[in-house]
This record gives sequence, structure tokens and C-alpha cells, in this order.
Amino acid sequence: MSASDLLGDNAFSDAQYREVLSDLRQRPEEQLAVYVHVPFCHVRCLYCACDTTVTHSLEKVDRYLDALEFEMAMVTDLIGRGRKINQLHVGGGTPNHLNEPQLARLMEIVERHFTIAPNACTSIECNPRRSSAGQLELLYGLGFRRISFGVQDLNADVQRAIGRVQSLSMVRDVFQTARETGFQSINLDLVYGLPFQTPKGFQSTLDQILDLSPDRVACFSYAHDPSRRPHQHAINADHLPSAAEKLALFHDAVHSFTEAGYRWVGLDVFVRETDELANAQAEGRLHRNAIGYTPMPAKQVLAFGPSGIGEIGGALVQNESDLKEWHSQLNNHRFPVAWGRRLSDSDRRRREAVLYLMCNLQLPASSAADLEQDYDRLCDNAGYGLVEVSPDGIRVTPEGRYLLRGLCAEQDAFLEWGSCQWRFRLPS
Repeated sequence: MSASDLLGDNAFSDAQYREVLSDLRQRPEEQLAVYVHVPFCHVRCLYCACDTTVTHSLEKVDRYLDALEFEMAMVTDLIGRGRKINQLHVGGGTPNHLNEPQLARLMEIVERHFTIAPNACTSIECNPRRSSAGQLELLYGLGFRRISFGVQDLNADVQRAIGRVQSLSMVRDVFQTARETGFQSINLDLVYGLPFQTPKGFQSTLDQILDLSPDRVACFSYAHDPSRRPHQHAINADHLPSAAEKLALFHDAVHSFTEAGYRWVGLDVFVRETDELANAQAEGRLHRNAIGYTPMPAKQVLAFGPSGIGEIGGALVQNESDLKEWHSQLNNHRFPVAWGRRLSDSDRRRREAVLYLMCNLQLPASSAADLEQDYDRLCDNAGYGLVEVSPDGIRVTPEGRYLLRGLCAEQDAFLEWGSCQWRFRLPS
């Protein structure tokens, strides 16, 4: 579902966005999170669902950084320069497609407009094929403490089918270098439902990933939609696992990681038992914003760059996904917002209730009014063994966890909006 499909005619005007940002200026105590989208890759992977552009032009990247700095200046002129941020995530695309001077400039731009809190969560996505020891040391020196590598699958047949060939030895070397560099948390991304994936082959990937002992693993579902992503036509749909086979692959991932001592968080993330996300979920205080899962309640998310998704002042907004259009709007001194919607009080309560269910696997009975009549519809899933209902509220069963996305999406269509950014890459 595209933003336009979801929001219909709710185009967000430049004036509306200025009003939302100006309102935020009146709340200097609000915790902020910042997402920066880097819309470049050196090659387009065939399974990719993100907004990115293939380029080898240094000048094109430099022009993007010029425009990014202008966009941040426009925003901070309205909300106040130097506002403290508690969460920073740089995603893509391939952020480490930038060379070292460009990566340094990117962080200079952020620090020129915001103050990064000493205990802030600072994370970046990287392609292991472009990660050198020198680059990882630079990223650590620039202040990043969490790093995510896209592995997807380690089977050679699968890698050739999706156009992303990378050996286990290379992934291992990059992972160990990141560990030795000092990153506090290393996440590895996997994707299930890819062409030529089999239970035996995927289990081999899972075992090899466990041997590396990452701090977090995100296991995402592949969505084959060549009508929206033409490059996916290069993937033969006949080589994809069936829906039942795909679910079995994810079941194998859940079994492998939980047996190894990882906690299953939210929809598709696995973390060590001592991870802050595991602790937050156990204590019922896990959150999810437009960046991903977090124990920090930063509900104001400012997004920069093409396709960036923000949550500001009770409004959901998304930037233009087309790089040229994003540039064009900024050149005309306009915010490059393509779509947006101010959530009503009812929308916000519903969304917070559903996100709480997704993150903490339960929903207090006191939240029944937030879902109105749909609370009873959610309770009906008890007949299928997906939830347990008591006077205290609803709790998702172990079986229901596999269908948690569907349970939540029934209640809130906004959860699927911008799902690519939500991979944490999570981010999910």
C-alpha cells in the first residue's frame, strides 16, 4: 500500500507542515528522534523494497548532502537550532555507499543542527560488501554505537537469484572487525521467502549466523510485488517458496534463535536476553516509532531525505520518494512533504493501543475503549487460539505471535505505511 493509497487526498501542504513544526518549537522538553535517509546504492539488489538510486557519481552525492543540509536548516529554523535528540538512525539505500569525507560531512550536518544526547541511541545501516576496517573505525569515531549489516541469506543459489553475492568469510571478517572496533550492538538482517530458499538451506544460514553471535537479528518477510518494484521482475516467481513454506521458514528462525537464548521482540526481531529491548518488552514499556523498536519514548520523529517518514505533533508525514522531486521542492524553498495526515484523538489512541499490543504482546482492558467495537473483534480471535482474553485484557498466545502483524494491521492501517523504513533496519 502506497502513501497515496492510504491517505487518499490528504496531501500535506507546506503551510501545514510549517504549522506542525512551529507547534513543536513551543514544546522544547519533547524528546526527539531523527531519521536520515541516504538514497544511494552501488547496485540495485533484486529483492529490494526501499527507495534508492544507483549512482557512482561523487558530485550527485555531494549535491544531495547540500540539499540535506538545507532541509535540516529549514526544519530547525522552525523548531529551534540545537534541539537535543535521543535517537539517531541513518538508513537507506546504502549509507556506507558514501565515501569517508561524505560520511564525516553527513554527521557534521546533523551536529550543526542538533545536539546528540550523551546516551543517545546512534545507529547506521551498512552493506558488508562495502565495509572496510577504516570505514568502520570512522563510523565509530563519528559517534555511531550500533550498526546493522544486511546479510539476507548465505546460500549461494539464493544470493545469485537476488543479485547480492557475499561469502560467509567476508561477512564474518566484517562482523569481527566491527566487534573489535567497539560497536556496542551489531544487528544482522535476514530475509525469508526469497527464491530457492529451502528448509535445509535456510537452516544452514541460521546456524552460521548463530555462530557469529550477533547482538540482534532482524528477520524480514520478502514481499514480491514487481508491479510496484519493476526490478523484481528479474526474480522468477516460480522459484519462490509457497505461503506455507515461507511461514515454515520463519518458524525455523524463531525456533533456532529462541533455542539459542535470544528473545523474540515484536514482529520479527531477535535480541539477546540482556538486550534493552528484551528488558523493555518484559516490563511492558517497549515502544515502536517510525524508526523501529526502542525502549525510549521519543514520539517526535523528524525525517530527512527522500521517502523519510516522520511523526510530529500528532501528524504522520512522508517526504517525496523521488529524488529529483525532493530536490525540486527544496530548490523552491518548500518542504518536500508528499503526504501527511493529522491523526485525530481517536486515531492516536487507537494507534498507541495497537502499537502497545505489537510491542508488549498484551493490551490492558482499560484500552478497550481506544479500539471501540474492534476490541470485541480482536477478542474473537481467542476462538482460533491466537489471543487469550481475561478481565485484565488481551494477551497474544505463542501461536498468535506468528500472525501478530495481521492482528495489528486489522486495527490500524497506518502500521503498514512506510514498512520499509520500519525495518530496523529496524526498522522491522
